[in-house]
Amino acid sequence: MADILMPKATAVWLIDNTTLSFEQVADFCGLHKLEVKGIADGDVAENMRGVDPISGGELTRDEIRKGEQDSEYRLKKAASKIAHIPQPKRKGARYTPVARRADKPDAIAWFIRNHPEVSDPQISKLIGTTKATITNVRDKSHWNSQNIKPVDPVTLGLCSQIELDEIISKAVDKRKKIDAMREKETDGPGLKPAEDTDAATEAVDSRDGAEPNADDIFSAFKG
Repeated sequence: MADILMPKATAVWLIDNTTLSFEQVADFCGLHKLEVKGIADGDVAENMRGVDPISGGELTRDEIRKGEQDSEYRLKKAASKIAHIPQPKRKGARYTPVARRADKPDAIAWFIRNHPEVSDPQISKLIGTTKATITNVRDKSHWNSQNIKPVDPVTLGLCSQIELDEIISKAVDKRKKIDAMREKETDGPGLKPAEDTDAATEAVDSRDGAEPNADDIFSAFKG
């Protein structure tokens, strides 16, 4: 599995421009086969623009040709020609060009529909919007609600795929921890298994015809 910068967008391009199998695309992009099939059917990554891995230096035409000729062949990522430059930490709110600001409600709607585990503050910080706008989109009181369509923020140019994947991963991990803590809090002593109760009853009934008393009954449950 190659480490692709924008896996879903790359998968969209490969599906649209090559005859590679779903398995080959899934393996190269690090996605599940069913997820790739969903992209091909239009159920996943709806409205997402494809990213050409050839122009991005992640794949060569020769590799694609090999994969198209042999469905068992697994594509290999091209060696990077430049050193990876880490992105600097941002301070303060994200600046969004005026031309892109009208797209923010679409990105918010995408989070609400596809990733409800991502909190409002996380959405606000990632795409540079306000909590009030998120609330308005959520309860459909936004002034442009009729025209809002869920579109992922990467496609809209509001963030990078790396930033999106990171925030979703953090939100999922946090949700798992919260759910685990809730399960621990709700767990309590359970009832004795039915077979234990039956065994205790048989032990009492097996006494030599003697009529059981309270001590006999409760002693059978001890231990």
